[in-house]
Amino acid sequence: MPSPPAAPALPPAHVTAVLRVLVLSTFVVLLNETIMVNAIPRLMHDFEVTATAAGWLSTVFMLTMAVVIPVTGWFLQRVSTRSAFGLAMALFLTGTALAAAAPAFSVLLAARVVQAAGTAVMMPLLMTTLMTLVPVQDRGRVMGNVTLVISVAPALGPAVSGVLLQLGTWRLLFLAVLPITAAMAFFGMRKLVNIGEPRATPIDWPSALLAAAGFGALVYGLSGLGAADSARAPIPPLATTLAGAALVALFGWRQVALQRSSAPLLDLRTLSFRHFRVSLALVCLSFMALMGAFILLPMYLQEVRGLTSLHTGLLLIPGGLATGLLGPQVGKLYDRFGAPRLVVPGAVTTALCLALFALVGEQTSPWLVLALHVTLSAGLAFVFTPVFTSGLSVLPPHLYPHGSAVLGSLQQVAAAAGTALVISVMSGRAAAAAAGGAGATEALAAGVRWGFGVGAVLGVLAVLVALLVRTPPAPPPAPGAKDENGTAADAAAGAPV
Repeated sequence: MPSPPAAPALPPAHVTAVLRVLVLSTFVVLLNETIMVNAIPRLMHDFEVTATAAGWLSTVFMLTMAVVIPVTGWFLQRVSTRSAFGLAMALFLTGTALAAAAPAFSVLLAARVVQAAGTAVMMPLLMTTLMTLVPVQDRGRVMGNVTLVISVAPALGPAVSGVLLQLGTWRLLFLAVLPITAAMAFFGMRKLVNIGEPRATPIDWPSALLAAAGFGALVYGLSGLGAADSARAPIPPLATTLAGAALVALFGWRQVALQRSSAPLLDLRTLSFRHFRVSLALVCLSFMALMGAFILLPMYLQEVRGLTSLHTGLLLIPGGLATGLLGPQVGKLYDRFGAPRLVVPGAVTTALCLALFALVGEQTSPWLVLALHVTLSAGLAFVFTPVFTSGLSVLPPHLYPHGSAVLGSLQQVAAAAGTALVISVMSGRAAAAAAGGAGATEALAAGVRWGFGVGAVLGVLAVLVALLVRTPPAPPPAPGAKDENGTAADAAAGAPV
């Protein structure tokens, strides 16, 4: 496949403006991903739905992301940067406005689907543009700034929702986001410039259908495995998970076949790069452990330690801030020292913190939990920034959109798998403890410890993979130089932000 035309040599000020617009817009949409966490009791009361039904407001968001992201590799090559940004923000604005005015629960659920579709486009767009514009020697520092935003936004979601719910109805969660999103869309369309030239590549509709059905069924099935009412589901979650895995395998087989004759929907030649494969495995394992901790900590703090939802959200903010604030510094260290010296200590710290979380009980101080969470978040900062940078840097420019899409798709699968695994173990051990005569709080604490134990095992596996991480060799500075696969690797001019 020939490489697309090189990105234009933009002035440094334009590069800075483009990346700031995309980073701030991504912050807004990612903030919304976790903003519903504290609203479930209100929604259950207002719409007269069960906790399981209300939980679908989060599940359907993740499900939609898993369905849409595989298509973004093709989509981002076909349309201009401004068109992709405009569509993403238009979808998110429409979904937010619809959610704010939702007269029924079904409308609110549909609004979350529309919101998630816009979010699914923003993340690959940001990563692809960053990799295209920023020279190799500065990518660590710039990726660190991106990590700040994408780490702080989900951490702020529960706290922001807690404050807004204290002030009024759950509709404020969307009404507060609406003007901010509109402002970002307006200024973004004024400042954003197109990067590169779109290519009119055809879409393979069987691949699109296989991706939607496969990734959708896989995430849906994995999400249902940990649900309390999974035994009463019309279709067993395990059967849905296996069917989804089979469809994803069929999707992968078709992409490999299409690579020989035409343009695949998702170019899996990204997986031929060892650096990318190792980075992908480490991101997935770390994300599984992270999502498990993200689910267990609020449950432990509220149900075992008796904290309110607002206090829980505030207690978890410092961890998100730690990851975000360390991101730029870790990025600078990556540019100087490379990936292994950062990733291995980060993975070891993460595994140790998860192991210590497995010792929490009914009398554990929330301050100790806070300290462990901040240390865990710091460890993850030393993993994610170098791994994202080194993994994507090894790809030739024409594979950046596909690499971002592969990474985003498997992140959603890893999130669902980590959540299902941890919740299933936690629920099973809590039920066993209750059957053995333990009280409700004591049984739940036992289940939480086992859940964190699973996270610690995932952390140990991540350490083993981290030992395989290497810093990709920097390409020669001369224009027209070849990368490790023999592809032209002219770096686009630009300045980091």
